[in-house]
Order: sequence, then structure tokens, then C-alpha cells
Amino acid sequence: MARAICLRLLTMAPKTRAQLAEALRKRDVPDEAAEKVLDRFAELGLINDEAFAEAWVDSRHHGRGLAKRALAAELRHRGVDTDTVKEAVDRLDSDQEAETARRLVERKLASTRSLDPQTRTRRLAGMLARKGYSSGVAYRVIREALEQEGIDLEDDFS
Repeated sequence: MARAICLRLLTMAPKTRAQLAEALRKRDVPDEAAEKVLDRFAELGLINDEAFAEAWVDSRHHGRGLAKRALAAELRHRGVDTDTVKEAVDRLDSDQEAETARRLVERKLASTRSLDPQTRTRRLAGMLARKGYSSGVAYRVIREALEQEGIDLEDDFS
């Protein structure tokens, strides 16, 4: 029964060991049987939290533009251990993260042109914050984008 539950869940989408363990617990599978099945699946490579974390980071960073902080939180929420999370998110370097933030700001910039610089900055910074970017990265990228439009933020915030 535990094997069938795990196989069915894995055919829908990749899962972490913790997610499968929780699913088995919810279905009242005895802990000993669950551990045996999970160990066997890990041995066969059907469960691989490291591969899951790497794929998750690649997919969510490139697809949704999420920063390291947001990616780490999502992986921890899915039961991936701290070392594996750190290893997966550390694959993204700060230049890559900043470039993704620039692309996100560029996409949103046109829709904010009718607003004053402070409101634009606040909205763009909020969007980046929701995606896990630090305020330092956010404001640097926003300032660069607005300066390319001829807007000097230093004048507007003094």
C-alpha cells in the first residue's frame, strides 16, 4: 500500500522525502513500513531531495524570478534539509540574481510610467520584496532602471 501511494504521488510531480512521509502518515501507514518504502525509493533514485532542490531552484528562479531567500523558504516548507537547501540556492550567484531582478523591473516599468517616482519605486520594490529580493538589490536595480529613463531618485527623495 505504501509503495502504491508513493508511486502515484511521484507520477503527478516530483516530491521530497518529507512530503511523501507526510502523505503516508495521513493515510495511516505504519512508520516502520513507510520508512522501508522511502528508504528503498531513495536507494533506487526515485526520491532524491538534492536533485529536487536543484530542479526547484532552476525552475522557480528562471520561471518566476524568485530570489535565493524565497527559494530557500519554499524548499524548507517542502521538508528539504538545511544543508541541501543551502547547496541548491548557493548555485545562484549574486550577478545572476541581480540580472533576474533587472528583468522583472524592466517588465513592470512601463506600467508604472504614469506614476510619480516615489510611487513607482515603492511598487517595484514591493514586487521584488515579494519575490525574496533584499532591499539593497531592489533599490540598486530600480535606481538603475529609472536613471536610464532620466529620473534621478536622489532628487526625489531629498
